[in-house]
Amino acid sequence: MTRTCNRREMLKLTGRLVVAGAVGPNIAFAAESETTDSQGLVAGQLSGAEVGNKVLREGGNAVDAAVAAALTAAVAVPNGCGIGGYGGHMVIATAGGKKITAIDFNTAAPAAARPNMFPIDERGTVRGRINEHGWLSAGVPGTLAGLQLALDRYGTRSFRELVAPAIRLAEEGFPVSEGLARAIRAVAKQLRQDPASAKLLLKEREPLQAGDRLRNPDLARLLETLARKNSVEAFYRGGIARQIAEGFQKHGGLVTAKDMAAYQAREVEPLELNCGNFTLRTAPLTAGGLTVLEALSILQKLNWDKRPSTSARTHAVIEALRVAWNDRLRLLGDPDQAAMPVERLLSEEHALNTAAKIEAAIKDHKPLPLKTEAQQQTGTVHLNAADREGNMVALTLTHGNTFGACVAVEGLGLILGHGMSRFSPWPGHPNSPGPGKRPLHNMCPSIVLRDGKPILALGGTGGRMIPDAVFTVLARFVGLGASLEDAIAAPRAHTEGGLDLTVERNWPAVEVEFFRGLGYVLKFGNSANVHAILVNHQTGACRSAAR
Repeated sequence: MTRTCNRREMLKLTGRLVVAGAVGPNIAFAAESETTDSQGLVAGQLSGAEVGNKVLREGGNAVDAAVAAALTAAVAVPNGCGIGGYGGHMVIATAGGKKITAIDFNTAAPAAARPNMFPIDERGTVRGRINEHGWLSAGVPGTLAGLQLALDRYGTRSFRELVAPAIRLAEEGFPVSEGLARAIRAVAKQLRQDPASAKLLLKEREPLQAGDRLRNPDLARLLETLARKNSVEAFYRGGIARQIAEGFQKHGGLVTAKDMAAYQAREVEPLELNCGNFTLRTAPLTAGGLTVLEALSILQKLNWDKRPSTSARTHAVIEALRVAWNDRLRLLGDPDQAAMPVERLLSEEHALNTAAKIEAAIKDHKPLPLKTEAQQQTGTVHLNAADREGNMVALTLTHGNTFGACVAVEGLGLILGHGMSRFSPWPGHPNSPGPGKRPLHNMCPSIVLRDGKPILALGGTGGRMIPDAVFTVLARFVGLGASLEDAIAAPRAHTEGGLDLTVERNWPAVEVEFFRGLGYVLKFGNSANVHAILVNHQTGACRSAAR
């Protein structure tokens, strides 16, 4: 159960809370840290943030710090991310907002992928869940390529230097937390079916327990090889790539050495939405940021900030999210494979037309007639960084669900993400699998600018819950002028477009009954975890908050 924390209470929690990557999925928490000097701040997964802050103290910039933090988190949180993870997105603001850019390192489907590769049973689910667990569920890992591209273009330190802490952590190991032990137990059945995963995460066929030491010397040697070359090139186009491809071939997977060699992370233009004197920049498709911006643009046309704080105003919020999710799940996919209606979904005309429909639904005391299929997804790690030069980074990376595909490459200690699970198994859908295609995913790292200067970096962890949680924080911070602490602490709800609505237990009881009266099916549950850094450009101070 989450609770609202005021700023003083949140500061008392600083340093005493376990970060999201180290706990089990969907565990909500609140914390804040603050720095009053001008060196900057890295916040998010604890082990990674410690390494990133050390990089800042030693003169590295925000990109250097974020890359080092991500590489460390990739070892420290093997259930949430890794260098074999399917990928992620990063949004970067340079030199106080002179340039805002994004790095797309989402997974790519192998050349042998086909729209009908995941047979569907009579219940509409994939037979044997082979899109979620096993070698068919893994595509080409994108994480290392993305971190290298960001470092090459916007960093100041070498890969060799920044990967050193991750190598030490993999070699020396670390105590298994209760959250990590719980995550291993949750997928122990799948891990037992894969010899390399069982060797790494089980002891005598039983899950590692809290307090056991988790070492991954094979992964340390892999990273050492890349460090000697000062590049991730061999991971994609060298001996390591061939070893990865051989693992896929041995176990019935589809990724080949050619697929590995063809993979490229990409620098892309972030999406943009203006809200008064704020500008929101977020990762574009195939990331989840479009859903956040579409819902916010609709709220603007509903004049949400001027409405009284009643259940009717909350109704407007939920309907805006439902429309955005309905569009997302019906229309969106890889923009390189087919034309996507991005401009239309962010257009003033679409926002006005949708707002009118929502106004009518509120007046009629009914939900909009929308229907979608919900899915449970968890996992992921998010990191934010800001430095003394005015650079800012929001970075999300993932395996997908807990331990991704639940398979590892023998001899490399490389756990693979299950990016193929993010495709729709229905042939003909814009997000169905295809050769080289990148799946739609939920990560939406974002940066907010005020009067042209980047002040806030944020993102979330928690699968499909991420867009709704990030939306809620932004709606309050940008739309209502709430403080970062109040925006983070505010109660959240989660919808995926249908009438199922998950609300946190601190949701007002009157609104619970209101939405049940409208015909929604409500249940209590956790939200995604949102992590944010706020920068004061006048003083140089940074502070972070997360819940």
